[in-house]
Amino acid sequence: MKLFFFLFILFFKVVQPPADPVDKTISLLKESNWTELYKTFANNVDLTIMDDSNVYPKDKAQEVVNGFFGKNGPFTVKLVHRVDSNPELKFAVVILSGKGGNYRTSLSLRNNNGTFQVSELRIEAEKLK
Repeated sequence: MKLFFFLFILFFKVVQPPADPVDKTISLLKESNWTELYKTFANNVDLTIMDDSNVYPKDKAQEVVNGFFGKNGPFTVKLVHRVDSNPELKFAVVILSGKGGNYRTSLSLRNNNGTFQVSELRIEAEKLK
C-alpha cells in the first residue's frame, strides 16, 4: 500500500505542468526577488521606465531596472490584465505599488526555445482616472 501511495504521488509530481511564466514573473515582483527576475530577461530587453525608453542588452537592462526598483520598492502587485492566447507570447499588465507611488507595468514574455523570457518591460506612473 505504501508503494502504491508513493507511486501515486510521484506520478503527479512528474506529470505536473510547468509553472505559468506570467505567474512566476508576478511572484518574483511580489517577493522583490530581483536576482531571479533578471535571470528571466531576454538577451535584449525593450525597456521603458517613466520617460526613458531604449533597447538594452540584458546586463544594462538589469542595471537600469535595479535603479528603479532600489528607489521605489518593495512593491505590492495587482494583476490588471493578461493575454495567454498566443503560445509564443505572454503579456500582462500589473500595478506596482511601492514607496514611490503606483506604477502601471506591462510585461511581454516571448518563448525562446521552450523558455519564456521577458522581452519588454514598461513601467509608467499610473494615470488617475
